Amino acid sequence: MCGRYTLTMTPEELKKLFRYVETPNFPPRYNIAPTQPIAIVRADHGERHFHLVRWGLIPSWVKDPGSFTLLLNARSETVAEKPAFRAAMRHRRCLVPASGFYEWRRVGTVKQPFFIRPRDGGAVGFAGLWEAWMGADGSEIDTAAILTTGANRLMADIHDRMPVVIPEADWDRWLDTGANEPRHVADLLKPAPDDLFEAIPVSQKVNAVRNDDPSVQDPVSEPVTVDAGPEPTDEAEEPPRQGSLF
Repeated sequence: MCGRYTLTMTPEELKKLFRYVETPNFPPRYNIAPTQPIAIVRADHGERHFHLVRWGLIPSWVKDPGSFTLLLNARSETVAEKPAFRAAMRHRRCLVPASGFYEWRRVGTVKQPFFIRPRDGGAVGFAGLWEAWMGADGSEIDTAAILTTGANRLMADIHDRMPVVIPEADWDRWLDTGANEPRHVADLLKPAPDDLFEAIPVSQKVNAVRNDDPSVQDPVSEPVTVDAGPEPTDEAEEPPRQGSLF
């Protein structure tokens, strides 16, 4: 699954890489958590656009978002069939820019956090889905979820799931929902190449949402464990404290 990630490229670097129309300004984020605003890239009339949405997808048919458990992740193996994701998978695919993500390796009752980052630096595009929910009073919330798949060889030692990474050469195909139905992009929903990422053990500081600075990515020389607590499900998690991307 993917429950925390990071986006530390400068606005200029990110715009150059993802080639969207807007020129947003935002600070680096080292510990992005559920329910916080996240950056996504969408396609509209042949152009890419930058948007901010809340992490935790709310299907359009939900009556009361306050009583609905937010969907942080969507299993790629079943995303085209599940009612919560089916429409978004067909019509509202997006990319979620990320400089890396965090995962915890469980050993009995303890867990060790790891920072998973591209070996060559830069950023990747996670496969995402977005949805617009509208209330009876006209209020609207744009939300998103990150697709997950089985672990590659690197991740298998840490967790059995990982985010789906869309190769840059396939970004247009993933985003173009008009020309490409879910069956046309199913081949993209697979583990990342084994050598794309490296896994770095980090301290338990990343466990706290309030810690959002470079120190959460500092390597530790020896694994540091902490009581794991309950394991969240792959598609839903109770949201922590609300935060802000900006």
